[in-house]
Amino acid sequence: MKILVVNAGSSSMKFTLFEMDNEAVLAKGVFERLGSSNPNLVYKRPDGFQLSQEIPVADHVGAFTEICKKLVDPECGVIKSLSEIGAVGHRVLHGGEEITLPMQVNEEVKAIIRKCFPLGPLHNPANLAGIEACEKAIPGVPNVAVFDTQFHQTMPPEAYLYAIPYEYYKEYGIRKYGFHGTSHHYVTIATAEFLGKKVEDTNIITCHLGNGCSMAAIKNGKVVDTTMGLTPLEGLMMGTRSGDMDPAAVIRMIELGASPREVDNILNKKSGLFGVGGINTGDMRDMEAAAEAGNERAALAIKMFVRRIVKYIGSYFLMVGNTDAIVFTGGIGEFSVNTREKILEQLAPLGIKLDADANAACFGKKGIISTADSALKAIVMPTDEEKMIALTTKKIVFDK
Repeated sequence: MKILVVNAGSSSMKFTLFEMDNEAVLAKGVFERLGSSNPNLVYKRPDGFQLSQEIPVADHVGAFTEICKKLVDPECGVIKSLSEIGAVGHRVLHGGEEITLPMQVNEEVKAIIRKCFPLGPLHNPANLAGIEACEKAIPGVPNVAVFDTQFHQTMPPEAYLYAIPYEYYKEYGIRKYGFHGTSHHYVTIATAEFLGKKVEDTNIITCHLGNGCSMAAIKNGKVVDTTMGLTPLEGLMMGTRSGDMDPAAVIRMIELGASPREVDNILNKKSGLFGVGGINTGDMRDMEAAAEAGNERAALAIKMFVRRIVKYIGSYFLMVGNTDAIVFTGGIGEFSVNTREKILEQLAPLGIKLDADANAACFGKKGIISTADSALKAIVMPTDEEKMIALTTKKIVFDK
């Protein structure tokens, strides 16, 4: 059984084809720069075959059609016919409060995705375009929507409501939704298995640290709080996003002459590590290199980044209670040995001691990076959102 996973963005379409009998990746890639004059398809196979090719396409439908051609191509393809694809799983950003579980796509589901356009203006329209492209290219094949917000919908009202007039929530849906849900869900299941525990008995704090960063407090396998909010802008300092800040600062920026749209662009694309660090990138690897070379602003940006994470870990530790582990995932969480070290150094009051050798060894690999006598474990657990979507799709369509 083969399942195709699609993640359609505003200017891109990522894809991964799985053979679900052994959960192996057959092919993966991304169509980049959609909507520009030079769209480009990157296509890879596990055997090392790779191609990068500019292909003029007009939209997501055209992009998906070309992806399908590559999958069945006699020279570079991995299947003989599109009929081998049993289902397509889609990452969808926002389901609002109306969808709290993954759903097989029908007209009602598409209507809810469309209704949530104001909550995810960059992502939801593209996600829906990806679904409709698949419906057109391979008609009759089931499509499943896996929502980025759904894993966080176990939060109680005191966690997801903002302290603003209640009618803004009731009439406009302004509340905390949380994101990176597929990653947090996958890591929760994987960590429970790693610890030899049932998911419903697992209490952890998950730290998805990459260009986008979020954390979740997981109690008995369910989210009780998370850092991202109405949009992915709230919470931790990120590669280019500001994270938490005084709303009055936004008002002041507007008073100083920036339009609301300009402020939105500044806070999402020009802030975070990029905005503070003093170098032309928000990548933690570049930031660490600059800091080591003596760039004081880069060093400051890293300190701010770590401080925000430590602050949230402290509060989530109290919310979760009987915490089993602090879990690191995402590009920074899995690969930045130095960032993990800096975070754990400040968690000594929780009884965590860093095992430096284990930390260095867990470069993109799962493992415990705290000492055996630590009161609380620190774990690196690589995430796999595409695999989680594929497994969810299989369950929805075939494991009924």
